[in-house]
Amino acid sequence: MTLFWTLWSIDALMAAILVAFFVIGLADGSVSSFNIVLWLGMLGAAAGLLWGSHALQAAGHHALAHGLLAAVAVPGVLFGLLLLMAVVLKPRWN
Repeated sequence: MTLFWTLWSIDALMAAILVAFFVIGLADGSVSSFNIVLWLGMLGAAAGLLWGSHALQAAGHHALAHGLLAAVAVPGVLFGLLLLMAVVLKPRWN
């Protein structure tokens, strides 16, 4: 049960970051009628992932819920580690 909530929390944090970018985009005008469908699709997918994994867990399909969450959480954690390394190590990109 702890693994589920750890993965779910990571995915919820990633969804919150997505919502923050959406709100910032609404404020500065970069989210417009041209790309609102793409944004709503991404927000819907993030919400569906969180809701669907919770429904699978509640229905007793623990492995499916963990797999669904891990498919998004693992790349997110790896990307977060890459950003942390870029900030800490200050690499030369040329």
